[in-house]
Amino acid sequence: MIERTVYGQILHSISLRPVTLITGARQVGKTTLCLRLKGERGYGYVSLRDKNQRALARSDPEMFLSIHGRPLIVDEVQYAPGLLESIEAEVDGLKAEGEDARGMYVLTGSQAYKLMEGVTDSMAGRISVIRMSPLSLSEIYRREDVPFEVDIPELARRASEVPMGPLDMYDRILRGSYPEPEVEKGMTTSEFYSDYVDTYIDRDVSEIVNVRNKDKFHSFMQLMASLTAQELNYEGIASSVGIDAKTVKSWVSVLIAGDIIHLLQPYSDRSTAKHIVKRPKMYFWDTGLACHLARVLDRESLIAGYLKGPMVETFAVGEILKTYRNAKLESPFYYYRDSDGKEIDLVMVRGGKVSLIECKSGSEFGWDDIKAVDTGIPTQYPIASRCIICPVPTPYPVNDRVYAIPIRSIRSLVGILRIQAVEEVASNGEARRPLAGSRRR
Repeated sequence: MIERTVYGQILHSISLRPVTLITGARQVGKTTLCLRLKGERGYGYVSLRDKNQRALARSDPEMFLSIHGRPLIVDEVQYAPGLLESIEAEVDGLKAEGEDARGMYVLTGSQAYKLMEGVTDSMAGRISVIRMSPLSLSEIYRREDVPFEVDIPELARRASEVPMGPLDMYDRILRGSYPEPEVEKGMTTSEFYSDYVDTYIDRDVSEIVNVRNKDKFHSFMQLMASLTAQELNYEGIASSVGIDAKTVKSWVSVLIAGDIIHLLQPYSDRSTAKHIVKRPKMYFWDTGLACHLARVLDRESLIAGYLKGPMVETFAVGEILKTYRNAKLESPFYYYRDSDGKEIDLVMVRGGKVSLIECKSGSEFGWDDIKAVDTGIPTQYPIASRCIICPVPTPYPVNDRVYAIPIRSIRSLVGILRIQAVEEVASNGEARRPLAGSRRR
């Protein structure tokens, strides 16, 4: 089994909150972690993929909870969103009786938007939401996971831990980061992603919006994949697919809710806000899925094609953002583009400083490649570092202010430390809860 960094976040959450909600794209490994939790912590487990269980949860949620008792894992809870209200009432009842309700319910679902509709304001302080991504490089290569920082000596050390050259990187981009193809080495990407897209459109999309023409939605996904790492232009997408801009916005929200894509917002200093492009940039979370949809089917086609740069950027940005999501930290990243066309892929605002980061598919750079990060941007914060993330084996200075750093040095932390913290508390007899034998109904 591949060790998932986010498991530490789950253990931390159940030690503090009555309800833990784990969201993320289909097939990222939510059920696997829940079954591990069941075995290690004595939870009951029920999946709403089962038609009978789903029918009961929808028609009589109080009876459903009474039959299954607690602590309880409810997998695929998006199929019965009304169950959240009954769980809320259950938690409030326990609190009214003066009982400790921490860790009583763990829920999973692959459609965050629909699920969050059922999380009412009164659940504040009762529920913790954990967003789970596809595998990170750190998880694949079984190394420590730490939030990304531009620390050149540390990045050089991390790069030496991963035996991934440029060609290996392109293979990884094509294969993607979903757990099943990683575990099942004989599975081809075509097999996995063909089934994935069909299942996603038939089940998840149909649960949220009424897609009358599934072929058109598939065409929309294909176009979106070809536009990864570009600014989101609703009118242009509408014209290309043959739908209106309102429908595009609705379908984009579906892809965001299903954790298929994510948006990066533009950075602007208040004094120059009028000169900044306002549209967000769109990225796929998984490059394997994006390549499959864009019909990039082999390494040679990827390297020779127009999507080489965008896919490398999508891969690098995704790996960096996973390091913060896995640590349950707010993302400190933006992108920059002004009306003169000056663009920087990532602007990182953390610790009262700014770091400027470009993502490139090459390994040697001239002035035009580094001009934007070297000259900087209008910002109220001091610029602490400037770098280019690219497929080089070790960091090297491009000039006296800009460093090239390896993509393979990206890794992400806190999960391991929190696992240790929870286990230390548990060994003192306090927080190793809930276990089999906890009060069940």
